[in-house]
Amino acid sequence: MADMVERDEPEVIGRRVQRLRRERGLTQRQLAEPSYTSAYISTLEAGRVRPSDDALRHLAERLGVDFEELATGRPARLATALRLRLTEARRTLATGRAQEAAGQYAELLDEAERHGLTEERAAALLGLGECAVETGELRAARERFEEAERLLAGAPLPARVPALRGRAVTHYLAGELRYAVYLLETAIDELNRSGLHDPDALLLLYAGIIGPYMDMGAHARAAQAAEFALALAPQAGDPALVARMHRSVARTLLAEGRIAEADASLAKAAELYRTLQLRTELANCHWMRGYVCAQNGELERAESELRQALTMLAERRAALYSSQVTVELADVLHRRGRSEEASRLLREVLGELSSERGAVHAAAAHRLLGIIAEDAGDTEAAEEHYVRALSLLERAGAAGDLADLCRLLGDLLRRTGRVEAALDAYRTGLGHRTAPGTTTLGPAPAQPLL
Repeated sequence: MADMVERDEPEVIGRRVQRLRRERGLTQRQLAEPSYTSAYISTLEAGRVRPSDDALRHLAERLGVDFEELATGRPARLATALRLRLTEARRTLATGRAQEAAGQYAELLDEAERHGLTEERAAALLGLGECAVETGELRAARERFEEAERLLAGAPLPARVPALRGRAVTHYLAGELRYAVYLLETAIDELNRSGLHDPDALLLLYAGIIGPYMDMGAHARAAQAAEFALALAPQAGDPALVARMHRSVARTLLAEGRIAEADASLAKAAELYRTLQLRTELANCHWMRGYVCAQNGELERAESELRQALTMLAERRAALYSSQVTVELADVLHRRGRSEEASRLLREVLGELSSERGAVHAAAAHRLLGIIAEDAGDTEAAEEHYVRALSLLERAGAAGDLADLCRLLGDLLRRTGRVEAALDAYRTGLGHRTAPGTTTLGPAPAQPLL
């Protein structure tokens, strides 16, 4: 609407009116008639009066320009054109061309900045952040998401949720699980308790928090978040969010031993992503299906699904996600008796992971290398890998994985005659296993108004 346009200062509008009037060969009287006087036009052009919306509409019609162009200096329908191009950039990203999409978003950001279009600038920054997550550049992604949040600081929370969720994802992928959960839970509480009920925003937050909850061992909270996400799904307008939710929910079903339901949830997600041509998300569905199959003992199918995920992620150059899938594949290969191949993959992938970038999966790689070394009788190497994994998991706060790792380390220490050290490791593990998540999490978020 015209009266919602953020206008320039009176003197800027005055100079613009004068320039356009002279370009069209009109006198001040000709521009003013029949509704205004030449004296009013003279005062307006001098910047001594702030024109009303009605006056601007009259002048825009007489000068043959759009209201917004006269009020702001931006070409007519520029914002609409930029939004259309933003949609094209999203499609480019969704179909696996992250670098190409980043180029499109960068051009759009430059244009939006030039013309002072705040919402479009924020959308371009959000897109650049998502591209950076795809290629594993977590620091760059976080900076983009933070900048988008700053631009939208005065907007309602639902408008800020995509950027906030993106920032939380970068912390999660970097292994900062507690902080990721804090960001997401705080936003969920604010939305639910303030009455800002927005199904898409809530679904994005609940689906996003399932992964961190699972990695922290807070399975009950993950299951509750999944339940809320499923209840919100019918109200959500974005099928991509529904597909993402189905993929996340599968993790909690798996934790509860509901293998068939987990597989069914992933199949629904895969079909939606196939329709939407979201290649990375579809690859993630194959990843999770491979994980489900591995947990169910279907190792041949698990290997097939994980290799398909890797192929699709390689097409998109999604380096960080590829590294995470490779760890899962190595576990399957080890269980199929191909430990040498698994070790080679893990050593390659550790070059892509660190405490700052994929800490949980770096720990998983060291844990598996430790198991392989222990099977081969190299207890010294096994202990070294377990200790490295322990350090990474302690930093990330992955309680459930920590408990399992402490058991492995304790068993190794006991077998090598270091009983006191083994007892210390077991006690540490029991501390994490006693009540998953309760030592690192506060009260659960408020429930949504379903």
